[in-house]
This record gives sequence, structure tokens and C-alpha cells, in this order.
Amino acid sequence: MKRQSGPFMTIIFACAAALAAMIVPVLAPAAQAQGRPIRLVALGDSLSAGYGLPQEAAFPVALERALKARGHKVEVANAGVSGDTSSGGLDRLDWSVPDGTDGVILELGANDMLRGLDPALTRRNIDAIVQRLKARNIPVMLAGMYASRNLGPDYVQKFDSLYPDIAKKHDLVLYPFFLDGVAGERSLNLPDGMHPTAKGIEIIVARILPTVESFLARIAQR
Repeated sequence: MKRQSGPFMTIIFACAAALAAMIVPVLAPAAQAQGRPIRLVALGDSLSAGYGLPQEAAFPVALERALKARGHKVEVANAGVSGDTSSGGLDRLDWSVPDGTDGVILELGANDMLRGLDPALTRRNIDAIVQRLKARNIPVMLAGMYASRNLGPDYVQKFDSLYPDIAKKHDLVLYPFFLDGVAGERSLNLPDGMHPTAKGIEIIVARILPTVESFLARIAQR
């Protein structure tokens, strides 16, 4: 066969280069999957910390277990502090979220609401946490909270709206209500009526799992 040269080979090489450029982005996520685990931090209050529960039943551990069962290579660190408000979370942010963190699940605000703090303060604090994490190039998934209805319609509107507003402002993955399916269910909460039992945590994890998987997919695309 006669060896081709000149313009014809130039076209062949150009096409090959273009094809390679198209293939590399497709392979990148698969290559990333072979590397280290995705490191998440659950930054929150007693709901994340696992108040009243053995360590293995706490939300971050249960979430990591569920994600691994679905084939995800992930680690979820527990940065929950019982009694923490959004102000407390902001104050300890830098040491609670170490360098090398790939994403943060932010679950704060319940204690602000229980203390009747001004929702404007909670909004400023959570927004500041998100901005500081974004400045460190760390994506955030926001786990929202609903205000107790006995606080009145004005408070409820201001509090409930802060989570979707911040999520929209910063283009965050949002899970609207962390206690969905558990709040108000006596059998799924400890005697204090506020903190989930181990079974309650399992329900929270099952319900939040699709949203966390969407968050992981967003992290993998970075």
C-alpha cells in the first residue's frame, strides 16, 4: 500500500487530536473514581453529632455506611456540636473543616430557632459560612430546617425562607428539611421529642441519600 503523506495525513492527525480531546473529559471522572475517597464534612449541631446515640448510629456514620453500600468511595467526618448555633458554627468553621475537604453538608439553624433568635442573624451567619467555604473552593450542600409553627407566621416565613434563598443565591444543592419524616413522630425521637433515635437517623439518611448523591455528582464534575 502506498504511504500517504502531505495534506491527507495532516487532516488525519487533526481528526485524531480532536477525538482525543473529546475522550479525555469522559475518562476523567472514571479516573478520579480510582483515586482517594471523596471527603465530606457534616457541619452541624446535635442532629449531626448524634446526641444520645452511640457513635456508629450518628448521622455522618450512617450516611457514610449507606453511601458505601451504593458503591460510593466516600468518607463523612462528624463535625456536629450539640447545642451549636449558626454563630457557633461560623466561629469554629476553619478548624472544623480541614484542608483537603471535598464538600460540606451544612446543617445548622435549629438551635437558633429554638432560642427564638432573629432569623436575619441566622441568615447572615449561614450565608457567611457558605461564602467562606466557597472562597476555599469547597462546595456546600445545605440541609434546611423548618421553624416551629407556634413561633408565629412572621417568624416562620422569615426562618423557613432563608435556606432556599441562600441555596438559590449561591447555586447550592438543597435538602429542604433535615428532619423530614421524623419530626413529630414520637417513636422516631428520643424522650425529649427533638432528637432522632437510631431508627430516626436511618430514615433521615434514606430520605436525604438521593440529594447527597446529586451533591457527590456535582463534586465529581469539578
